[in-house]
Amino acid sequence: MSDSFVHLHTHTEYSLLDGAARIGQLFARAAEFGMPALAVTDHGAMFGALEFYEAGLGAGVKPILGVEAYVAPASRFERAPGESEEKYRHLTILARDERGYRNLLKLVTDAHLEGFYHRPRIDKQLLAEHAEGLIGLSGCLASEIAQSLLTGQSAKAAEVAGAYADIFGPGRFFVELQDHGLAQQRQILPGLIELARSVGLPIVATNDLHYTLREDAKPHDVLLCIQQQKVQTDPNRLKFDSDGFYLKTAEEMRAVFREVPEACDNTLAIAEMCDLRLVYGEASLPEDRFHVPRFQPPQGKDRDAYLRELVFAGAEARYGEVTPEIRDRIETELRVITSMGFSGYFLIVWDLIRFARDSGIRVGPGRGSAAGSVVSYALRITDLDPLKYGLIFERFLNPERVQMPDIDMDFDERRRDEVIRYVAQKYGQDHVAQIITFQTIKGKQGIRDAARVLGFPASVGDRLCKMYPAAVMGRDYPIEQALELSPELKDAYLKEPEAKEIVDTARALEGLRREDSVHAAGVVIGDAPLVNYLPLKLSKDSRDDSRRTVTQFDMHGVEKLGLLKMDFLGLRNLSVIEDTLALLRRKGIELDIDHVPLDDPDVYTMLQKADTTGVFQMESAGMRNLIRALAPDRFEDLMALVALYRPGPLNAGMHVEYAERKHGRRKLEYPHADLEDILASTYGVMVYQEQVMQIAVRLASYSMGEADSLRKAMGKKKPAEIAKHRERFIEASVANGYERRLATNLFDLIVPFADYGFNASHACAYGYVAYQTAYLKAHHPVEYMSAVLTSVKDDKDRKPFYLNACRLMGIEVLPPDVNESELDFAPVRTGEPKIRYGLSAVRNVGSGAVSQIIDARRTKEEFASFADFCRKVDPSVLTKKVLESLILAGAFDSLGYARKALFENHDKVSAPIVAERKAEAAGQFSLFGGGDQAGHEIDEAVLHGEEFDKRLLLKQEKEMLGQFVTDHPLLEVRGVLAAQADMEIPEVVTLDDGDLVTLGGIVAAVARRYTKKGEPYAQFRLEDLAGGVTVVAFPSVYDQVPHLIETDAIVLVKGRIDRRGRGEEVQIRAVEVLEPDLGTSAPSPAPAGVLVVDLPAASCTNAVIAKLRELLGAHPGRAPVQVRFLSSQGVTPLDVGSYKVDPVGGLLSELRLLLGSGAARFEERATRPDRRVISVPDVPAAPAAARPPAGTGS
Repeated sequence: MSDSFVHLHTHTEYSLLDGAARIGQLFARAAEFGMPALAVTDHGAMFGALEFYEAGLGAGVKPILGVEAYVAPASRFERAPGESEEKYRHLTILARDERGYRNLLKLVTDAHLEGFYHRPRIDKQLLAEHAEGLIGLSGCLASEIAQSLLTGQSAKAAEVAGAYADIFGPGRFFVELQDHGLAQQRQILPGLIELARSVGLPIVATNDLHYTLREDAKPHDVLLCIQQQKVQTDPNRLKFDSDGFYLKTAEEMRAVFREVPEACDNTLAIAEMCDLRLVYGEASLPEDRFHVPRFQPPQGKDRDAYLRELVFAGAEARYGEVTPEIRDRIETELRVITSMGFSGYFLIVWDLIRFARDSGIRVGPGRGSAAGSVVSYALRITDLDPLKYGLIFERFLNPERVQMPDIDMDFDERRRDEVIRYVAQKYGQDHVAQIITFQTIKGKQGIRDAARVLGFPASVGDRLCKMYPAAVMGRDYPIEQALELSPELKDAYLKEPEAKEIVDTARALEGLRREDSVHAAGVVIGDAPLVNYLPLKLSKDSRDDSRRTVTQFDMHGVEKLGLLKMDFLGLRNLSVIEDTLALLRRKGIELDIDHVPLDDPDVYTMLQKADTTGVFQMESAGMRNLIRALAPDRFEDLMALVALYRPGPLNAGMHVEYAERKHGRRKLEYPHADLEDILASTYGVMVYQEQVMQIAVRLASYSMGEADSLRKAMGKKKPAEIAKHRERFIEASVANGYERRLATNLFDLIVPFADYGFNASHACAYGYVAYQTAYLKAHHPVEYMSAVLTSVKDDKDRKPFYLNACRLMGIEVLPPDVNESELDFAPVRTGEPKIRYGLSAVRNVGSGAVSQIIDARRTKEEFASFADFCRKVDPSVLTKKVLESLILAGAFDSLGYARKALFENHDKVSAPIVAERKAEAAGQFSLFGGGDQAGHEIDEAVLHGEEFDKRLLLKQEKEMLGQFVTDHPLLEVRGVLAAQADMEIPEVVTLDDGDLVTLGGIVAAVARRYTKKGEPYAQFRLEDLAGGVTVVAFPSVYDQVPHLIETDAIVLVKGRIDRRGRGEEVQIRAVEVLEPDLGTSAPSPAPAGVLVVDLPAASCTNAVIAKLRELLGAHPGRAPVQVRFLSSQGVTPLDVGSYKVDPVGGLLSELRLLLGSGAARFEERATRPDRRVISVPDVPAAPAAARPPAGTGS
């Protein structure tokens, strides 16, 4: 027997927040040690099995797939309470062959779907049913056998071992030995060896490795602390009392088990037994390579013929006349589709889109490269004509790139699940699942976690995170890159031992899987039960807390297995469009939003003002800045906005080049005249990947399929492939008569373009949705904003943002009203620019009560009085809680009642009417009153009286509706509060973790808590007119100002952004809580001092300066203005004219939207001016935008 060794008990990073071993590093180490094989046995799941398998093959080390299973004490269906160790025991299981692998998939899946109770559990019965092809090892200290020996139950241990030996079969169950120097392990080692000999079972040595190198023990311990949310010094936390859980050499393992060398020999024997060969992606025919459900066409038709029939029928409906150009394009696409075996795929997609449309579910116009297919357009899978916009089919489906097509679909977010249910009903519940995704530990997050776990004060982690370079559009830089980009961080790392310890610890954790979740869109459909191909689990959907069946392999694994992966994305904006159209129909307006003109001047006028609140893809402050610079006036500009507003293009300055050329400020030129028609729609700037493909075809005679391969090679940054394409591109271009220098320069321009080139089909599709929403806002603002508000009615942060937007648009939002409100937000029926709250917004009033109120109003006319309301609605509505909630929300205001009088006396009217109606229902009619609907006369005088104090009325209104509606405590002081704050609250999402910011607002939802030391602290909501954010004031802050942290107090909070573990959610950790200087309660005058505006060089365009002057001129007041030009040369005053301003009315917010979150503020006095002043001449009328030749595509 060889003196080598095979590790058979291994936890990778897919044992989430428990394993710290990276798969690639594991195999590199095993190969370095000459180990013939390596097993993976992650906790209860197979998340990384496919990645592990492929990595092993690539490293030349045999991969053995397994799992450390949790075994229920009895039936997996039992949910008996008890300590965790009584609920499950550990067992190591390995797949010997393909049959064993399929059984392992079944075991792991059923553990999650049937046996989950604290952990995913199997039981011995299930194991016995699926034991073929499996090898069992008795497990670690947490196994049933080990625990029996630890408690002195040797007979029970022998009984359990015998049971497992019977289940797995002769020679397939091993007694597992581990020795990390732990007392309990050494206590039972002799007993395990004796047990094995007494019952005739072989022994095997394992090391239960959780990390690759011995020195990884320290970061692994930090990882365990992150999992438990504890610090390292906590004596009550879980920890490994040894640093030996690493990938030891064969010599080290054999030294540990030198008394029983056969235990190490048996690792090699087991590795020999295991011969799993997974076959996927290797079939000769496409239909055999992909596990796509078989679509059944009508009787007598094959799939290819049926698809052709549907496509040409659809083309006639789309185009009217199918011209030779259209026919040729369709024939080309169908030839590729049928030759690749994808007719069935297109029919499946056509069928589910048809279901959605027939069911009245709004479908998006397309997403991704599928919008480049005329076949998709003819089948109504997409709604954009590729021929009109010059979109390319080969970007979507390339015969030289044999992989499943990828058609992504957008649906009304409220009804997405209906489409998934339809697919499951059609193809089988067990054939359909959603797809898992994994979040990793990012650099800045890792630094904050490491500092906390290592026991440093929060200020230490805060300081290092403050030094971290700003994320680009939400993407953190890796730590290595951050150290190069931030001299301050690097200096701290090199000079401060604590900074080095924190950063090194974070670097060791960076990139490890942190948690799993449900992919926002991914759905997989199989031709057989999915458990035949991959493991499944149940996951909680964050949107509605429901449990969904989800794959344990991510989208890349799903695709590699040849399964049909589709993206069904629920898009809120499609819900908004659908609701707007419904509100318009109520007014008798039938609008076909899918056929509105794309050159409407009102739409572009609105967009050029960056009035884009509520417009799809166009809302963010950064996008608004880009819109102002671009001044879009055609649909192609909206496509460009979607493509350019990403880190790559912005960093490369493509947006500036595009805008300058568009507006004639830079010369419009092309690399060669032959490329003009390709680049004309983008003013000679390469924006789209399809343009690169067209250039390769034009200059170097690539086929479209070859050009797509060039695009993909550059995107994947494969040097060998790029070098091959470089030679071919240049030589072919020269052979076609182009200069070598031109060809070389163009190729060198194309290579980095792969970092920021965008898919034109996707830009077109999302640009179209953006245009549709902009059209509705421009022409039907009240209906549109009603629909927008409905779409965020349960979002405590977004709803106030849009309510404030309505105020700025001159649209009044009214409280709910029993006579006018619908279920959700809706325009008032008078046609005025007013929106009425829906009754469903009222707390304690359920959907059933709302329906009863609306039905009664529609069938029995409007309510004339409170008594009339009580007589007409169903008695089930007339509970004290429902009535009082409606009263405090203002729902009876229009009937002339004061809320206080009605609240205190409503039962004097409602109780007699309810009693009367109950008597009528029981048949106890009055001798004289009979069935008279009016009943006894009710004296309503008692309902008329005094009103609540204004402050109390608004507080109660907010309690019922979640917002102030009829008035807001901040309206009178918004100007002076804005002058003392850095930004409005919704803008904090643009800041980075650890950034310092000052915000002003009103305190709500105060929760007072205590630390472990008994010190008081507070958590509360800070809300301004535009939104809200959670603030935490820890003891050091809270002790100073407990009197300020009271509900309804108006305060300033200076604090640091905290995104830790919150995804997109932002929290503020208070540094100071201050009482703002609000002056008088009268409308506030401008503060003393000067308005300082910082204008970065990158933003200093004619368009921006013109907008700056417009804003300053629109807010006349008494405060002078100082504009400072920021460049690499320093800070220089900039003369834009003489202005004095007043901050009231949102000037600061507008300036910050134009120039960035920290660009405008009031200071006590002006900064001493530099002697040199840059003078900016009056900006002349913008020259006519350069126009591309008519008829060009993108």
